[in-house]
Amino acid sequence: MSIGLVESFSEFKEFKNIDRATMMRVMEDVFRSMLRRKFDADENFDIIINTEQGDLEIYRNRRIVDNGEVEDENLEICIDDALKLEDDYEIGEEAIEEVKLVDFGRRAVLTARQTLLSRILELEKDELYKKYKDRVGEIVTGEVYQIWKRELMVLDDEGNELILPKNEMIPRDFFKKGDGVRAVVLRVEMNNNNPRIILSRTAPIFLERLFELEVPEILDGLITIKKVVREPGERAKVAVESYDDRIDPVGACVGMKGSRIHGIVRELRNENIDVINYTTNIHLYIQRALSPAKISSIQIEEEEGRADVYLPTDQVSLAIGKGGHNIKLAGKLVGYNIDVYRESSDEDDVDVDLDEFTDEIDEWIIDELKGIGLDTAKSVLEVENEDLIRRTELEEETVMEIKKIFEAEFE
Repeated sequence: MSIGLVESFSEFKEFKNIDRATMMRVMEDVFRSMLRRKFDADENFDIIINTEQGDLEIYRNRRIVDNGEVEDENLEICIDDALKLEDDYEIGEEAIEEVKLVDFGRRAVLTARQTLLSRILELEKDELYKKYKDRVGEIVTGEVYQIWKRELMVLDDEGNELILPKNEMIPRDFFKKGDGVRAVVLRVEMNNNNPRIILSRTAPIFLERLFELEVPEILDGLITIKKVVREPGERAKVAVESYDDRIDPVGACVGMKGSRIHGIVRELRNENIDVINYTTNIHLYIQRALSPAKISSIQIEEEEGRADVYLPTDQVSLAIGKGGHNIKLAGKLVGYNIDVYRESSDEDDVDVDLDEFTDEIDEWIIDELKGIGLDTAKSVLEVENEDLIRRTELEEETVMEIKKIFEAEFE
């Protein structure tokens, strides 16, 4: 009859998130529930559990009274019955009788085993939820265990299941089963009473934690990360500040010859990371945020939350950046909508390099135009449509469309 319980004990050893004291308390609760169902009470029973050996001992304590004076069989036992247990018992003493599992019946024992497993499993889920709820924002390391269409299952060091959704992965991330992966705990949810731990490699906090790992001055509080903005896998901007004038926060974060930042860049699949000095001077902050572009002047519209930035013609493409990432991230970093304008003393001299139109025009079209020696917008506008069609592989509709874009630029 005890086989089922012995098996249960060995299974309980496999639970990872529950301490021994909690497990013993739950097991005792379940056995006391069995006693109440059979004897209508459990106050006068002692339960001894040995999870290592798989042993369970239950003892019933009753006061010995004279024959015929038993009023409550659960609490009292007559002297004749007591003497059958021990031949030296006397009236007024307490008789101790061992209760065998067989007395409960096989069904009750199996039910107890199932209840135990269920209760312990629920406890483990709660403990796992609490454990990772306290770790939100921390980096965890795990191993890819299973790959699905929309997410990966990652196992941590204790074998707990963590989820890394595809939309929380860097676009260039590629993992196969058995690969190690580092990510930040983004959030913990309860789904049908099961804890669901969501990881992220795209969240700004992931980059912040990587800096803390690589730069001791940040962990020591000598350097503070004021803000992090990212386009995962493409570009990131990190504003840092030091309260100690002797420490260069940007230099400390980058490291000697980039030694500190290189590890972070590799982890983020070659994401370009700009580290800039934070300042409360908004003009200077915007100027730093738009680096490497060199700015001529800035006009701030605080009420509208807008900044108009004027640059030399050859600096505009640098300010905008590939795919517009530089200007977009700079705006997020400083908290302003940034508009860039070309600065020129003579409007007739203004021309725009074709590379600045990569957001609106496909690169292969720009390559076609460059292939016939046209590098700027005005040089394209000066060529007749028929001539462009003849000299390139572009169709008439395409030529008309790109000319509209160039004309709108000069308007």
